Amino acid sequence: MANHKSAVKRHKQSLNRAARNKSARTKVKNAVKAVRSAVQNKDKTGAENLLSAAASVLAKAAGKKAIHRRKAARKLSRLARAVNAVSAQSA
Repeated sequence: MANHKSAVKRHKQSLNRAARNKSARTKVKNAVKAVRSAVQNKDKTGAENLLSAAASVLAKAAGKKAIHRRKAARKLSRLARAVNAVSAQSA
């Protein structure tokens, strides 16, 4: 354990940030999983609704620096391609 008061504070802050980041990353994983599941079930409207929700979750996580902004963009792009493929098949 840290001996200096400032080091104790920094340690507490790092634990709080780690918990916040973990929560944000978990939300991202769940949102992505939901979209992929809808795509796999060929649920066009459900996938489109979940995609917009996932976009919000990804943007928030990237804004909080829980994930890198380019990783968020890459995930969103790949999800959108998958949802568009389902839309094209059903049309």
